[in-house]
Amino acid sequence: MSKGTLFDKVWDLHTVGILPSGQTQLFIGLHLIHEVTSPQAFGMLRDRHLQVLYPERTVATVDHIIPTENQARPFLDDLAEEMIQVLEKNAKDYGIRFYNIGSGKQGIVHVIAPEQGLTQPGMTIACGDSHTSTHGAFGAIALGIGTSQVRDVLATQTLALSKLKVRRIEVNGSLPPGVYAKDVILHIINKLGVKGGVGYAYEYAGSTIEQMSIEERMTVCNMSIEGGARCGYINPDQITYDYLQGREFAPKGEEWAKALTWWNTLSSDSDAIYDDLVVFQADEIEPTVTWGITPGQSIGIAESIPSLENLPQGDRSIASEAYQYMKLQPGEPIKGIKVDVCFIGSCTNGRITDLREAAKFAQGRQVAAGVKALVVPGSEEVKKAAEAEGLDKIFEKAGFEWREAGCSMCLAMNPDKLQGDQISASSSNRNFKGRQGSSTGRTLLMSPAMVVAAAINGHVADIRELLYTTP
Repeated sequence: MSKGTLFDKVWDLHTVGILPSGQTQLFIGLHLIHEVTSPQAFGMLRDRHLQVLYPERTVATVDHIIPTENQARPFLDDLAEEMIQVLEKNAKDYGIRFYNIGSGKQGIVHVIAPEQGLTQPGMTIACGDSHTSTHGAFGAIALGIGTSQVRDVLATQTLALSKLKVRRIEVNGSLPPGVYAKDVILHIINKLGVKGGVGYAYEYAGSTIEQMSIEERMTVCNMSIEGGARCGYINPDQITYDYLQGREFAPKGEEWAKALTWWNTLSSDSDAIYDDLVVFQADEIEPTVTWGITPGQSIGIAESIPSLENLPQGDRSIASEAYQYMKLQPGEPIKGIKVDVCFIGSCTNGRITDLREAAKFAQGRQVAAGVKALVVPGSEEVKKAAEAEGLDKIFEKAGFEWREAGCSMCLAMNPDKLQGDQISASSSNRNFKGRQGSSTGRTLLMSPAMVVAAAINGHVADIRELLYTTP
């Protein structure tokens, strides 16, 4: 088993005890909730006449179901209106901090917690959402949990968990132009498989990771779950501290100095023992696009959709299923596939740096005829910052729709949905069947810059062709 890693240190620091089942009772430092997975959990509390043990350690927002075009209340969708009302009531009844629409701090749960300074190194964080691993970018152990576990955290501030193994994933070297953090994590998932991380925590390391901004690190950690890992994290460093300093909930004054001293002790030891080690080279990664129905079914932009005989035996059944669902042919180049909808946003790629990079390529160019393109900021703060920089005008002039903050088309539990068998170029994290709101809709995952390239060309395109050309 691993020893001396950040995961081991944080796990040990938060261990309350060992349960008769052999599982660890783990204290959770920060609990994040939203409108989708919390109503039933609160209902269970009421049924058992229980209170929220530490309401100050829980923070709520609304993100999944809110419309991004018209947010006037009551929502046109009765169920969405009911869900937000239930969250409003629960937050009020139990004294939980709630970032509602119009607060200036509402947004996707995995965007707002970091930007408010709630997410910090050494924390244990839980949320009833698969992509909670995002927060591992700060050197936290962040776990997505189910509704019954949301109940457990509300009632006890602890979880019963089995300890994970730790796999160190190194990526070394400088990324080539046009290659982004999204390409890195898609490449890793492709090579290790969507089930390769089952039973593991992923520690991302190496010179490539060290060079990434905190937002890029969040993109990498965000999709750990898509590779089967329960969580993913990166050791904290000066980039982490520079991002946190001055944010609302970050330590201040003398407490900041104390926090830095402690945070610096958390990084994995130089002689740490890992359960596994995998190494990748940055210069072998190119702009990457998914072609199938799992995030692991991806290829470089210059490649063609693989044939069955070129795939491992265990991957052939789902590949056959993907060919049929996606209506794509083995041997068909990924470049040039027509797209109908282009979406920039989500907890993977809806931050200000994502929008800045996308706007660089949208400026002076025009969305292709017949393509619906939309940009959805990850939070009200991201939207405000983008508008202050004029990014909204760049996108709108290019033919993109500029929306309010929310999860939007990532999972389509709101009005933003694919229609029929439309193909979407998406900066989100999942390309499962029906994920974007249509039972026959098709999703191609890629970086925000690649989404812009697709929108402008009307088909999957290589962002590197826009790097050195004048609009």
